[in-house]
Amino acid sequence: MSGPHVIRGSVSLPEAELIWRFSRSSGPGGQHVNTSDSQVELKFDLAKTEALPEVWKARALERLAGRLVDGVISVRSSEHRSQWRNRETAAVRLAALLAEATAPPPKPRRATRIPRGINERRLREKKQRSDTKRGRTGRDWG
Repeated sequence: MSGPHVIRGSVSLPEAELIWRFSRSSGPGGQHVNTSDSQVELKFDLAKTEALPEVWKARALERLAGRLVDGVISVRSSEHRSQWRNRETAAVRLAALLAEATAPPPKPRRATRIPRGINERRLREKKQRSDTKRGRTGRDWG
């Protein structure tokens, strides 16, 4: 691989905990298609990993619950004809998925009042627009 795939900060995917599986890609191909295992399936045991901080791990388990099978997250890649490039794509995709799943929740929005001046300006502009449209009626054009 081209090096450690960073999830966020100093935390990266541990190469020892990644489970790789290769198979033949579907779709059209050439002479090489029936002999090469270019499709890549990458699995990562999220439930048992020690690489992630506990808070991140709990957050990821909760957010990715629909994608997990027995605590294992799976990513598949078969866009490229080269197994090497598919490996890279799968690893980057898994790192991005874990980065998104472990991100801290956004700060809650604080409700604020709309300033009176802004509201008055909005109503004044609505009134001007209304007058403009009212002036377009054909009553006075005779």
